[in-house]
Amino acid sequence: MAYKHGVYVSEVPTSVVPPVHVSAGLPVVFGTAPINLATNPAPVNKPVLCYSFKEAVEQLGYNSDWKNYTLCEFMKSHFVLYAVGPVVFVNVLDPEKHKASVSQEEITLDNQDKAILAKQGVILSTIKVESSDGSTTYNLDTDYATAFDDDGNVVVTRLSGGSITEGATLKVSYDYLDPSLVTSEDIIGGIDSATGTYKGLELLNQVFPLYRLVPGMVLAPGWSQDPTVAAVMVAKASNINSHFKCIALTDVPTDTVKDYTEVPAWKNDNNYVSTNQIDCWPKVKLGEEIYHLSTQLAGLICATDAQNDDIPYASPSNKNLQADSAVLADGTEVSLGPDQAAYLNGEGVITALNFVGGWKAWGNRTGAYPAATDPKDVFLPIRRMFNWIGNTLILTYWAKVDYPIKRRNIEAIVDSANIWLNGLAAREFILGGRVEFLAEENPDNDLMDGIVRFHVYVTPPSPAREIDFTLEYDVRYLEGLFG
Repeated sequence: MAYKHGVYVSEVPTSVVPPVHVSAGLPVVFGTAPINLATNPAPVNKPVLCYSFKEAVEQLGYNSDWKNYTLCEFMKSHFVLYAVGPVVFVNVLDPEKHKASVSQEEITLDNQDKAILAKQGVILSTIKVESSDGSTTYNLDTDYATAFDDDGNVVVTRLSGGSITEGATLKVSYDYLDPSLVTSEDIIGGIDSATGTYKGLELLNQVFPLYRLVPGMVLAPGWSQDPTVAAVMVAKASNINSHFKCIALTDVPTDTVKDYTEVPAWKNDNNYVSTNQIDCWPKVKLGEEIYHLSTQLAGLICATDAQNDDIPYASPSNKNLQADSAVLADGTEVSLGPDQAAYLNGEGVITALNFVGGWKAWGNRTGAYPAATDPKDVFLPIRRMFNWIGNTLILTYWAKVDYPIKRRNIEAIVDSANIWLNGLAAREFILGGRVEFLAEENPDNDLMDGIVRFHVYVTPPSPAREIDFTLEYDVRYLEGLFG
C-alpha cells in the first residue's frame, strides 16, 4: 500500500436510489405495411421505433387500404387523431415472400405521356418495360420514369429524348405486394431454427434490448380477433424478457359476432379471459374511416397517461374516443344504451358508448372478469399500475444484483423504494405503499443461496365504476312554510 501523508476524501454509493423512468403505455404493434411506398424502408420483422407520423411513413409507407395494411390504421389513429407517441411497429409483410407477379401488362401512354399500372403494391425495382412486340427493353431514367401517385398507384412516364414514342403501347412486367399471402402464422412468428432470427410476436422480447424501452401494450389490429394470435399476444405480454409485463389489447370479431348479446359467449369459448388482456367490441368509425376499438383505445390510454406524468393510474373509460359512431365490420351501426354497455362491462369487455358528452370508451375490466375478482387482476388501471410498478422496480434495482447481501444494501433498497412509493402516494397516484424486508420471507437457506425477497404493499385507487345517490322526501322542510 502506498505511503500517505495528508487529508484524503473517498466516496460511497448514495443510499437512496432514484427510480428508473419506464414508459407506461408504449404500444408495440404487429401487422402489415406497404413497405414499397417507404422512402427509407425498415427491415421486415424488426421493431421500428417511431415518434411521429412522418417518421412512420418514411420507414413503413402509408396506404389507406387498412384491411391489407393494418399498421397504417394505427399510424393514423395514434399520431394524427390522438397526437401521442412513440410507437414500436413490427411489419411482417415480406416483399421477398408475400408477393405476386404480372407478366407483360399492356399499357398505353396518354396525351401527357403517362400510364398507370393496374396493380397496387408495385415494387419499383422489379419493373421492366418493353415495346409492344417485346423486341426492345427500355431503360429506366433514360426512356421512362416511374413514381407513385397520391393513391399508391405507379405512374410510368415517357421521357423526352428517349426511345419510346408518344402514345406508344408498352408491355410491363413487375412484382407487387400481396398482403393476402400474410397469415396468422406470420404474425405469431417464432425463432428461425436455421438462422436464430426472431419473427412476429417473438420480437416483443427485442424491444427493450434495442431501445431500452419497456413495452406497455401489445396490439395486432386486424389479427387479434384470431384466437391463436390473441393467445400468443397474451403469453408474450405476460412474460417479456422473462421479467417485464404489459397488457394485450384484443378485438372480438364484428363480422361474425354482430349482436352484443353474443359477445360474452364468444369471449369465453375462445379463451379471451386473461388478466393481462383487454377485450374490445365493436369497431368505431370517424367520417368514412373504420377503426378497431383496440387501436383507438391504445391512443386513449396513452393520451390519459400523458395527462398524468406517464403514470397509468387513471382509467381510459368515460373519456372521449375520436369517433362519430360504433359499427360492425360491414359498416352497420351499433347503438348501445348504458344498460347494454354495462352488460358487456360486466362480462369483461370494453365497448363504446354515446350517452353523455359524445362517444367514449366504456368499461374498466380486464378479460379475466367476471371469473376473477381480485382488483389487481380485473381492473384495467390497477392491473397496469401493478405492471408498471413491477417493471420500474426491476429496472431500478437491476444494478443491485450480485451486490453483497449485507444490511446496508438491504436498507438502501428498502429506503429508496419507500421514498418513491411515498412520493406516488403524496401525489395520489396510489393510496399508499411500502416495502418491507421480512424475516419470515427470507429463510437462512435462501439468504445463504443468494436469494433476497422484499414485500411490496401497494394500493392503486379503483375507478369509481358506480356512483349512487339516495333520494328521500324529507317532511321536516315543510316547517319552512310557517316561517
